[in-house]
Amino acid sequence: MSKLFSPITIRGEKIPNRVFVAPMCMYSSETEDGRCSSWHPLHYGTRAVGGAGLVMLEASSIRPDGRITPWDLGMWNESHVAAAGPVVDAIVSNGSVPAIQLAHAGRKASHTKPWEGSKQLESSEGGWETVAPSAISFQEDWNVPRELTVPDINQLVEDFGSSAKLAVNAGIKVIELHMAHGYLGCEFLSPLSNHREDQYGGSLENRARFPLEATRAVRNAIPDSMPLFVRVSATEYMEDGWDVDECVEFSRWLKAEGVDLIDCSSGGNSKDQKLTPYPGYQVQFAARIKSEAEIATGAVGLITEAAQAEKILEDNEADVILLARELLRNPYWPIQAQTELDGQGVWPSQYARVAEIRKFAAPPR
Repeated sequence: MSKLFSPITIRGEKIPNRVFVAPMCMYSSETEDGRCSSWHPLHYGTRAVGGAGLVMLEASSIRPDGRITPWDLGMWNESHVAAAGPVVDAIVSNGSVPAIQLAHAGRKASHTKPWEGSKQLESSEGGWETVAPSAISFQEDWNVPRELTVPDINQLVEDFGSSAKLAVNAGIKVIELHMAHGYLGCEFLSPLSNHREDQYGGSLENRARFPLEATRAVRNAIPDSMPLFVRVSATEYMEDGWDVDECVEFSRWLKAEGVDLIDCSSGGNSKDQKLTPYPGYQVQFAARIKSEAEIATGAVGLITEAAQAEKILEDNEADVILLARELLRNPYWPIQAQTELDGQGVWPSQYARVAEIRKFAAPPR
């Protein structure tokens, strides 16, 4: 059996293979209140049918003002638990493990949908005040966020813990915390977006304080047997910005707080970042964090071929592979990849006929 399609046990959760669906926002919540809609069981259930070992729900905000758009998912009250039920059922009944990414968008909140231009929404348009570690906008034409007070930060830590409890009640089996791509946790970590002069700014230890407090609150809120992941931007591709050296140290601290896997992405905290993506360009970060922080990692980013994914695992550069756009293009990539690597993929019975090899007589000349 290939490494990609061998099971992996993380804490108390056995996951049938190492192809994980990365969190991808759908901007399709029910009537702008953060609840899963009819879209979500179909979307996520299809990825489970396609053979992914773990299916992760998109970034789900811990509070209303933490959403990127008014159409993001949320996990801040019991209505979200009830609405997530059919999604979880669709994933579990098709053989995959349900996960969720909990998030707060920070200064990148209050926008329109990407296909509507990602324009920042003013209050008159249904938008809201954004918050951040410091009153620094992401770019010149965006509103300046309000700097969080220490009581604000304490409340956010509590909100992360409360959201995690709700996710457990919804039947979720794995939680990931979003601390990448220029959202709130990432904003605290970066010296470019965090200019605070109190205990939450300055040194690496201080900039990491809020992310670690939020992690601790979540770890304490969920069962000991439940895996906890953190998505990081390993570098922000900016001079004097957050870099891999700091991310390795942060990953060590996350491990000490009970985190089981680091989901290794990059960038997103500055519009001026200098980045030229290429196939597997972020694997180097997963490999280094895995080796130096001695923690399991997930590789993500322009991984599109079965042999490519298998080699990453064989070379011990990561423990799992997270696929995003490739699984939007083709939900059945895992089954097809298993066929390529192991000689036979496991199609659901309803689709088994597609695995048949039909031989036809040559047409007459």
